[in-house]
Amino acid sequence: MSAEDQSSTRTLYHERQWVPFYWWILGACVVALISGQIGHNRSVMWYIIPAVVLGVLLIWWLLSMSSTRLTVAEDARGTRWLHVGQATLPSTVVSRCLAVPPSAQRNAMGRQLDPAAFVVSHGWVKTMVMLVLDDPQDPTPYWLIGAKNPDAVLAAFVPDLAAKASTAKDA
Repeated sequence: MSAEDQSSTRTLYHERQWVPFYWWILGACVVALISGQIGHNRSVMWYIIPAVVLGVLLIWWLLSMSSTRLTVAEDARGTRWLHVGQATLPSTVVSRCLAVPPSAQRNAMGRQLDPAAFVVSHGWVKTMVMLVLDDPQDPTPYWLIGAKNPDAVLAAFVPDLAAKASTAKDA
């Protein structure tokens, strides 16, 4: 997209895939345990310095694991774009779509996974979106993206296909 198109885009959906809150609690417990082991029977500085250093490393690690952003935007020409991290996909190349429930995630990520597919997945995001592509210039058969609310992603990104997929699922 050009700079002019980016300035006139409208965000239709946005999510950031944060790690679960209990990872922060577990990490704080590990930092406290390791700091206690290092500082055992020593001065108080032996507790404080490792706690600060390990705490900063823990915060950096958890924030970097939570850096995945999923955004659906519409440009001035009406084309909808899916942004996942650094990758972008226009809605015009999507031929079919599907919301993958947690019960089917193992199959989608296991034996049935095409090695040429574009995949963004985290263990703490249990539902996914599958977007089958129809682009002769791109060898990627489909995108498989972890999403907290796959129905909202599909409704924002490819509303016509999402409506067809939901009516076919209901029938």
